[in-house]
Amino acid sequence: MLGTAGTLAAAVTAGLLSIVSPAVCAQSQVASPSASEGLAGGTSQWALGIGVGVRERAYLDADRKVNALPLLFYENRYVRVAGTTVEGKLLNYSLSPTQRVTGGLLLKYALEGYKSSDSPALSGMAERKGGFMGGVGLGWQTPLANLGLEWTSDLSSHSKGQRLQVQVDRRFQMGAASLTPRLGAAWMDRKWVDYYYGVRAGEALPGRPAYEGDAGVALEVGMRMDYAIQRQHVIFVDLGLTHLPKEATNSPIVERSNLPRVSVGYLYRF
Repeated sequence: MLGTAGTLAAAVTAGLLSIVSPAVCAQSQVASPSASEGLAGGTSQWALGIGVGVRERAYLDADRKVNALPLLFYENRYVRVAGTTVEGKLLNYSLSPTQRVTGGLLLKYALEGYKSSDSPALSGMAERKGGFMGGVGLGWQTPLANLGLEWTSDLSSHSKGQRLQVQVDRRFQMGAASLTPRLGAAWMDRKWVDYYYGVRAGEALPGRPAYEGDAGVALEVGMRMDYAIQRQHVIFVDLGLTHLPKEATNSPIVERSNLPRVSVGYLYRF
């Protein structure tokens, strides 16, 4: 029971991170073991909660970003909803008693970008918007670690960019508590980097030259901690650090390459 509750926390934390993280969040369902590998028939599981995320922003003189939002987890044989991510399950194959391959179609909402009012350094810049991302995810669960691979593309046609993310994590259970360290990398194509970190010719000013971004790879290290107070009550904390590539940090509107963040939350499992 405690393991299932912890996995619920893992899945919904991934949904929260898809909102508060500017780079790697491959720990969405493709990288965390399913809470219901054996769900059959009309069986389903769900949980509700609330989470808060605080993160540093890369942009010059921009304040920290704080997001508070309700959390939802729902899963059956065909679909999983975890925070702001929806997965349509297509693959769930057992290679052995201890290894499993999973995969499916993904739809997630990414709150990226900025408004010109977010910082004096962004004054006169056109708004950069987030939006819906769609793609596919694959996961390989083994006794040593979980490996996740995820490709998504901007369905909202704001950046028109694509991302390819990979992550490895491992969960260590210690009674009612668990620790899950992770390492990840996210390749962002030229359109993605240029949209969020570039400066268009019409936005250039003295001290803010035009800048065209190029494709690059962001790196992430993190640790998730969850604790099952009881079978139905779970609290979690997630710490992460993202390192942006030079293709982003060379921009005149960027001042930070290392972006720490923390997310905390509570879940009630029905």
